[in-house]
Amino acid sequence: MIELYTAPTPNGWKASIMLEETGLEYQAITVNLSEGEQKKPEYLAINPNGRIPAIIDRDNDNFPVFESGAILVYLAEKTGMLMPGDVKGRSLVMQWLMFQMGGVGPMMGQANVYYRYSAEKIPSAIERYQGESKRLLTVLNDRLADNEFLAGDYSIADIANWCWAKIYEWPGVDVSDLPHLLRWIDQIAARPAVQKGILIPAPIDKETLLKSAKNIVTGIDKN
Repeated sequence: MIELYTAPTPNGWKASIMLEETGLEYQAITVNLSEGEQKKPEYLAINPNGRIPAIIDRDNDNFPVFESGAILVYLAEKTGMLMPGDVKGRSLVMQWLMFQMGGVGPMMGQANVYYRYSAEKIPSAIERYQGESKRLLTVLNDRLADNEFLAGDYSIADIANWCWAKIYEWPGVDVSDLPHLLRWIDQIAARPAVQKGILIPAPIDKETLLKSAKNIVTGIDKN
C-alpha cells in the first residue's frame, strides 16, 4: 500500500491523480499546511524539504519518495503505466515533465503569491510572473496544436502540467487566446481518475486557503 501525504494544491493533485490512474491501493493523509505540519520532525523524516506531497511505499521496504515529479516517475516505473518503455518516448515524457517542474509550477506559484496573496502589491512583480506564466502556457498551447497530448499518449507529463495549467484564473492569467490549451484542460478534466484525484484530500474552504497562503508568503511553506 502507498501512504500519500498531501494537501489540496496543484503539486498534491499530481500524486493523488496518478494513484487514481494506476489503481494502486493507497491511504491519503492530509498535511495541514496552515498549521505548519509539513515542518514537524515526523514529516521531515519523510520529506526533508518540508513540502508536500510525499509517499511511503509500504510494499517496498517502507521506501519514502518526495518531490511531486519524482513521485510521478516512481509510480510510473512501479506500475509500468503512463510512461513509455522506449528511450525516445521516455525522454519526451521527461522533457515535458521537467518543463513543468522547472517552469510552469515555479512561475505560476510566484504569480499566485504576488497577484493573489501578498499584502503588498508590487506591479512589476505581478507583471513579471503573470507574463512568464502566460509565455509557458503558450508553449503548451503551441505543442498541443498538433498533438492530442504533450508526449504521445496520455502520460505523467500531462498530469504534471495539467494540475498547474488548470488554475490559470487564480494567478490572473488570461488564456482565452489559447484554444488548444483549453481543449486539453477540458479533455483531461473529464477523466474519471482526474475527477477523483483532485478531491483528495477534500478541498479546503476559502478562509483556510488564505491562511495557508499567508504561510506560503511568510516562508512557512513555499510549495
